[in-house]
Amino acid sequence: MSILGKFLTLVIAIFATLASTHYITTPSPNSSLLKQEYQYYYHHLIDNLFSGLTTLSSSSPPIITTLLEPISQLLYGQSHHNLKHNLKELIRVGGSICDDFPPDIPPSDTNTTSFLCVDPNGCCNYTTVQSAVDAVVGGVPTLNKRTMIWINSGIYFEKVIVPRTKPNITFQGQGYLSTAIVWNDTANSSHGTFYSGSVQIFAANFIAKNISFMNVAPIPSPGAVGAQAVAIRIAGDQAAFWGCGFFGAQDTLHDDRGRHYFKDCYIQGSIDFIFGNARSLYESCQLSSIANPVALGAKVINGVVTAHGRASKDENSGFSFVNCSVGGTGRIWLGRAWRPFSTVVFAYTQMTDIIAPEGWNDFNDPTRDQTVFYGEYMCGGAGANMTLRVPYAQRLNDTQVSPFLNASFIDADQWLQQ
Repeated sequence: MSILGKFLTLVIAIFATLASTHYITTPSPNSSLLKQEYQYYYHHLIDNLFSGLTTLSSSSPPIITTLLEPISQLLYGQSHHNLKHNLKELIRVGGSICDDFPPDIPPSDTNTTSFLCVDPNGCCNYTTVQSAVDAVVGGVPTLNKRTMIWINSGIYFEKVIVPRTKPNITFQGQGYLSTAIVWNDTANSSHGTFYSGSVQIFAANFIAKNISFMNVAPIPSPGAVGAQAVAIRIAGDQAAFWGCGFFGAQDTLHDDRGRHYFKDCYIQGSIDFIFGNARSLYESCQLSSIANPVALGAKVINGVVTAHGRASKDENSGFSFVNCSVGGTGRIWLGRAWRPFSTVVFAYTQMTDIIAPEGWNDFNDPTRDQTVFYGEYMCGGAGANMTLRVPYAQRLNDTQVSPFLNASFIDADQWLQQ
């Protein structure tokens, strides 16, 4: 079995163990032997599961390791040792994992028309995110009214689609290392890259807070055909993400179309891991490459941060990164010209030495050198040296960079709200 298969098997086994505790209530006095047998069996199973996780984490590819590190937090926000102890204690004394639930659910406010709760263990009305989305009443939205879907800590292994008929939805997670929606489609398995997203947002005015979107398909080699695997596709206008995580490899975040805002987010990938034709502002985000490490002095390029898809000068789109950081592994470009008028700006961003000296690529089409807009402004770090940048990369002045530096770039005054 592959490493990914072993990992998913372990996760499923853990949740099966947790689910089973629903049925282990305190036995009657004449069933003490049965109680002891239950305890022995489940204690042994829990020990094996956690031993398996420890072994697996030492040989996992980066996307799995990243998920394994906070695995105990993903399961009820407890440390590794506390979780194992508390599972055994729950079995010993009897009870339900839904005792004292739900914790600290925020009250509805004037901006919320409805409040839906999701918990993987059945402690809410819904056990899957998609079932909660399906329950949202669609139609013409009321101004400034929203539906909040409160999603408890856990791994939700499902494909989620928010149709365009259901605007004004908020996904409220419990932290991007605590709540995750995970799927494993690829371009090959889903009839195209655009349809491979674990989560696909077609509705307007979508908001996500403190949640991760992941695609755990195998990490492809550069140039692999059909292995693109999107974690989220955002195709609705006026979407905003606060404190979210986006995990994948090639084509992690499909920033497809519309005006979008990202703040304090973690975005991980290898090739074109932020791509699309949206007009988006990324503020204080961490961009992390998981491309294979490259030997010092080697000329190879094995990763790209952005692939923006502006096809004509009449399209009002582009990516702006302000006060962000770019790091990780590999030797990568900041962007390549997926379409002739590709537009990307990095301002006040820290870049490590994984950025190749030339910085950018024209997608092997020299005619695009005259039409792309690739700019850098007041960036720092070993990767920000522009001395050897391609000729079409621009060191922007104050006037040139001004339209890209704040939320006016995405007309935020018309729609963005915390």
